[in-house]
Amino acid sequence: MSEPTVHVIDDDEAVRESLAVVLEMADLPNRTYASAPKFLEVAGALDGGCVVTDVRMPEMSGLDLVRRLKERGISLPVIVITGHGDVPLAVEAMRAGVVDFIEKPFEHEALLASIRAALDTQTKTVRLDADRARFEQMLSGLSGREREVLRGVIAGKLNKTIAFELGISPRTVEVYRANVMSKTGANGLSELVRIALLAGF
Repeated sequence: MSEPTVHVIDDDEAVRESLAVVLEMADLPNRTYASAPKFLEVAGALDGGCVVTDVRMPEMSGLDLVRRLKERGISLPVIVITGHGDVPLAVEAMRAGVVDFIEKPFEHEALLASIRAALDTQTKTVRLDADRARFEQMLSGLSGREREVLRGVIAGKLNKTIAFELGISPRTVEVYRANVMSKTGANGLSELVRIALLAGF
């Protein structure tokens, strides 16, 4: 995945330029947009990053932008910048799903900390989604009997209990259990349980 970009949306050119400088000095790749509709033109093709947007803009407010992104299934974290009188609007934005709001005038460090936290959260989410897809793939390769044994293992049952319930020998359960460990690549019981739960097993 390419390095995440910070997308700055503000109708005030001076604000856009000053934020771009702050982000560049912090080694954060960024792009600026003069309006929310301009950003929406490219939003669907973006891979990672986060959005920093003003709340009050003439063509489309930051709040409306958040709603549009949600409607389109675009899950970039959004940070809104608000003027003093816009706090109720910012609270509404938080309810709509923004990760943070920063009140003007703000310290650059406060904004950078918020951006880094948003990018970090997104990286973890992307990694979790990738793990989930990989684990689902692994579990789809299990036979019916292996899945039954795995279900017993996750429930914390002993091999002999699983064997009794399935009408097979404890030795056979051990074989199936070893197969499950091998196919999933799990290093131990706790990792096996994590794989199964993350894959929604």
